[in-house]
Amino acid sequence: MDRRMRRRASRAVSRRLRRRASRAVPGRIRLGTAGASPRLRRWTLALVLLGVALLPYPALNAVSGTPAAACRSGCRAGAAPHMIRWTQALPGSWQVVPGLTGTVPATGLAYASVGDGVAALGAGLTVSGYSARTGALLWVQTLTGFPAGAAIVSVRTWPSEVTAGVSYTSAGHPQRTEVVLSAAAGTVSGRYPAGVFGGAVWGSARYTVIVGATTVTSYDNTTGKVRWRVSTGPVPLAWRADAGTLYLAESAGGFAGSAPVTALRQVNLATGADVLIRPIEGVSFPGTFSAAFDGVVLFSTATGVSAYYGATGAWLWTVAGSVPEGTDPRQDQIYLTRGSSLIAVDPLTGQVTATASGSAVGGSAGLYAVRDGVALGLDQGANGDAWGYNIGAQRVTLTAAGLGWPHYFVDPSGVGGSADPASDLVVIAACTQLAPNLPVPASPSATASPTTSLSTTASPSGTASPSTSASGTPSPDVSPSASPTPSQGCLRPELVALNL
Repeated sequence: MDRRMRRRASRAVSRRLRRRASRAVPGRIRLGTAGASPRLRRWTLALVLLGVALLPYPALNAVSGTPAAACRSGCRAGAAPHMIRWTQALPGSWQVVPGLTGTVPATGLAYASVGDGVAALGAGLTVSGYSARTGALLWVQTLTGFPAGAAIVSVRTWPSEVTAGVSYTSAGHPQRTEVVLSAAAGTVSGRYPAGVFGGAVWGSARYTVIVGATTVTSYDNTTGKVRWRVSTGPVPLAWRADAGTLYLAESAGGFAGSAPVTALRQVNLATGADVLIRPIEGVSFPGTFSAAFDGVVLFSTATGVSAYYGATGAWLWTVAGSVPEGTDPRQDQIYLTRGSSLIAVDPLTGQVTATASGSAVGGSAGLYAVRDGVALGLDQGANGDAWGYNIGAQRVTLTAAGLGWPHYFVDPSGVGGSADPASDLVVIAACTQLAPNLPVPASPSATASPTTSLSTTASPSGTASPSTSASGTPSPDVSPSASPTPSQGCLRPELVALNL
């Protein structure tokens, strides 16, 4: 499959380069125009189509209720309520928060990942492993040896192993350690230093690859020894993983200021072979490094998205007025938002292969992930619904009701989160029974119009926030570490597995 993809990409790039050489001018694919405000376009569409694709714990209020009339009269006809694969009670204290936040731990944050037969959930310093097929609890492991205040900030699943990134402060500086656990038994098999915005980018029974502050290192899981190490420079770099390849964006500002990108470091995750890729056209890639998928890398600016061939730096296509939103590995598609629509494009050509109008899903919280052409939608609130919107058929083909206050887990790195990249399985948190409301004690300092604010403290978690860039790269200045109020306790929190 990889060989076919590379041959196809090479032929496409070669043809395009020959055409441009004959014209002596660079071409562009023009796929429509956009409004005058890219920022407003992005937020408006994010609320309509992809509500929390980049916002795991946002402060924005979701729109609850049934879909818009256009959808009720047609797109939900014949919907089949067969989405739920299994449910499992969640340990610990959880609460519900109105809007997109939904069901979350009473203190701190929770992180989840599903893949390679395991669904893993981390909260505080405890990681729980579940069978992705049945939901059966496989193991529970509490991580030890960390200072007070330490907490899990990412969970990622790999063949035969699970990795948990733990953030803490040492000597006044933020630190991160990646803990490796057996996927079958949950036993700890390794602890490796990681970059604050790094962590595990590949793992297996044999080795684990970790992005550190200034290096990328592969460790032997049996001995803990270094297999290979690649230096990445004096500052942490923005990165994206694409199957067995890691791309790091060379820029003067590093992770915190990833534009302009003058080159990409391409690292083979199996061997450590390191290649420097420079843009064929111009002295830098445009905008910020936003995604890597199927050998193609994406860069985002206020005017649109541009794609380059990751092996050579050759320009492939540009879609004006668009923002990258996700991928569908099952159908080999990249998804962008443009205007008021979600569009699927071919990674190599930029050709639009499918479109979902924002009006089709009006009245819902949005679409969260796409697998095999079916997008997951979640309606918020006490009567939360999950539904699968078939983009090709332009209608809802799957539904599941009664998922109160659904919460979708996100890892902006693209190597963790609610959706399994290799299957149609998605895990979310939901609350099936609320705790009784407690009376709020009167406060002499209370005002007639209390306001709520969202914490904007620095965080090494790698979770997204309302100020996350189009690339999905978290800002080092903002964290969703505080949930908006009011909130209410949850007596019966559940981890729910859905089929798309």
